Amino acid sequence: MPPRATPSGAALSGGITWRQRLRRDRTLILMTLPAVLLVLVFQYIPLLGNIVAFQDYDPYLGDNAFQAIAQSPWVGTEHFTRMWEDRLFRQALGNTLAIFLVQLTLFFPVPILLALLINSFVRPRVRAVAQAILYLPHFFSWVLVVTIFQQMLGGAGMLAQTLRAHGHEGIDLMTDPGLFKFLVTFEMVWKDAGWGVIVFLAALAAVSPDLYEAAAMDGANRWRRMWHVTLPALRPVVALLLVLQVGNALTVGFEQILLQRTAVGATAAEVLDTYVWNVGIQYGDFSYAAAVGIVKGIVGLCLVLAANKVAHMMGEQGVYKR
Repeated sequence: MPPRATPSGAALSGGITWRQRLRRDRTLILMTLPAVLLVLVFQYIPLLGNIVAFQDYDPYLGDNAFQAIAQSPWVGTEHFTRMWEDRLFRQALGNTLAIFLVQLTLFFPVPILLALLINSFVRPRVRAVAQAILYLPHFFSWVLVVTIFQQMLGGAGMLAQTLRAHGHEGIDLMTDPGLFKFLVTFEMVWKDAGWGVIVFLAALAAVSPDLYEAAAMDGANRWRRMWHVTLPALRPVVALLLVLQVGNALTVGFEQILLQRTAVGATAAEVLDTYVWNVGIQYGDFSYAAAVGIVKGIVGLCLVLAANKVAHMMGEQGVYKR
């Protein structure tokens, strides 16, 4: 049955006009308005600056950025062509994808396993203490996290000193280029895995206890209940977060890697984010850096769409419905 129209032309859905909905939801709208403005000002309006990717942008051609953009000469797709011919860009892209695959394999399952472990605790006090301990590192800055790992795994750290005290040669894992991708992954696990548990615990809290009772009455043991009740309840959330994680495949942590880039060298630690930083900020090649940023955004969007399509094929909603 088509929606009934009001005298003012507004369609009714469930007997409520859009003006009535606006009046009803005005509190929620006002609550979300600051977040919308924040995203608009810092995410969408700066997209207009991507026009410099098609120019030979010179910030000194005018008295302000708008005049500089207007007076900068157009070069078309020259920067994009240069990008694919740049060996350093290909190296940064390869390092980014390698770190992403390691993080997807070693980091993504950890919050799920921790959520299952915490959810199995019977006593609420023990569960609350475990959650607090796991959440705490999330609030540490990356400078502090890297410093802690340096004190444990560096050349003068706890591990090296312990080995020397027992007659062995000390090791410095913080400066080993071959272990860098695993090092940054373990740092991320220690810092953010506990914070990621929140989403999965919320999904587990929505599971009806009647399902566990029915499974127990049917003779399912603890592992069977987890396999047939708990994991299916987490499946939609896992699919959603996996799609978002794949969309961020080319973003693997700018600050964390920049802090450790000098220790292991650019060959192992140069990723797309640090590459854009070096080219755009340090060397002032804003147009080329903008071109790299556009390609990164387009690839991320394509990955989200592809991963979301796979989620639909698996029967999950993903980021949006079909």
